[in-house]
Amino acid sequence: MAVFLLGVSAACCLGLGFVLQQRAAARAPLSDFLSFRLLLDLARMPDWLLGVGFMVAGQVLSAVALAFGEVTLVEPLTATNLLFAMALSRWLSPRQPLGWSGWGGVLLLALGVTAFIVAGQPHSGGEVAGALRHWLVFGIVAGLALTVTLWARRLPPSSEAALLALSAGLMYGLQDALTRTSGSIAKAEGVAALLTHWQPYAVLGIGITGMLLVQSAFEAAPLRMSLPSLTAAQPLAGIACGIGFLGDQLRVTPGALAWQAAGLAAVIGGVLLLGRHPAMPQGPAQRATVGATRVL
Repeated sequence: MAVFLLGVSAACCLGLGFVLQQRAAARAPLSDFLSFRLLLDLARMPDWLLGVGFMVAGQVLSAVALAFGEVTLVEPLTATNLLFAMALSRWLSPRQPLGWSGWGGVLLLALGVTAFIVAGQPHSGGEVAGALRHWLVFGIVAGLALTVTLWARRLPPSSEAALLALSAGLMYGLQDALTRTSGSIAKAEGVAALLTHWQPYAVLGIGITGMLLVQSAFEAAPLRMSLPSLTAAQPLAGIACGIGFLGDQLRVTPGALAWQAAGLAAVIGGVLLLGRHPAMPQGPAQRATVGATRVL
């Protein structure tokens, strides 16, 4: 229950933070796109700093949840951040009704997370992978994120934002897995031992890279173009890493696997419905026109 509450609390903070960050990033100059100058410009905006505060709180809560629970359990819970993003967006635009797509997305996301957790019964106890398998999974996820980022640069702003957010989601899923590893190191060897391992430094580096990708996606197009792919990619990457090298286990009976697949499909479907809902912040209309003329 504690892990469940921590995961949902993390999702709440992340959802609120994403909305506030996108509202600020939509006002940033496009000349800063995919440049670390973007973060420096955004740091001058109070609403962005508040959004970052929420995001950091969400990541801390998520890290605590990962210290006591499996990645395969925590990741689906944090995917519900879209529910809280939708709630804040509706409060900021109260005239926009939720409608069938909004309620359908809420229902699909909630049922999908429930089905995956109940059917899969995520638990630890499996054998932690050796170095070769560890680096293989790490390389596949990181390499996929790099490929998606490079591909995104060839596309129009709306598609580019979706793929940059997808890449960020992959990076955040990998970051969550390494956070879990860092927590295990701290419990086994003490907090001071973290300074002698590479995982904490990788967590920091991935976090900064992921933030740059997310803010660039938020800058390029409305939140509804980027948040669905970000929210869908993170749990999928985290679950892959949890099973791939952290020793997380799921039930593997035919019935359980079918319900897990259905649950993940429902999560993705709910994320897409909610992320495309008109209540999500649109951003200034002129940015699409300006972004379309940007020389890639």
